[in-house]
Amino acid sequence: MNLHAKNGRAERIVTVVQGDFFVTDDPDVVLATVLGSCVSVCLFDAQMGVGGMNHFLLADQGDIKSNDLKYGVNAMELLINKLLAAGGRRQELQAKLFGGARMTEHAQDIGGANARFALEFLERERIPCVSQSLGGNKARRVRFYPTTGAAKQLQISGVAPMMDPAKPKGSVTPDITLF
Repeated sequence: MNLHAKNGRAERIVTVVQGDFFVTDDPDVVLATVLGSCVSVCLFDAQMGVGGMNHFLLADQGDIKSNDLKYGVNAMELLINKLLAAGGRRQELQAKLFGGARMTEHAQDIGGANARFALEFLERERIPCVSQSLGGNKARRVRFYPTTGAAKQLQISGVAPMMDPAKPKGSVTPDITLF
């Protein structure tokens, strides 16, 4: 965990690594990760001031039965359950998605499969995706402010991914800030 000062307050940066997730209601915590073909789903309930981020490597485990967090379904279920346990309300959850890049042209498009999985999962669970930065061939460095839902992204290399802001229903949530 790194400490940085922002507006006179200590900002604690928590790095969410591959196959992990983190949930908090602490306004001084910023969640950070670096993504290639992996996807991070940032979920939050801004009214309750709680949010979290996961970082999964593969959309599903195929025929293998596993509780490993590197698989999307496990990472999503645990993130949602932990958010609800921390005071988030299911009907107020919103999502921002990052990652899913195609990091090599000579292999299967794992990033595309991860991005499709995340979008389909959220649709099935009726959790609105208010913004996303998925696809392309650039790695991304992401910072997520879980109590407000604000997010920043830095693209690292390659051709820019297609930005596809979701069409939120109802109120508009601030979009992704590039830094």
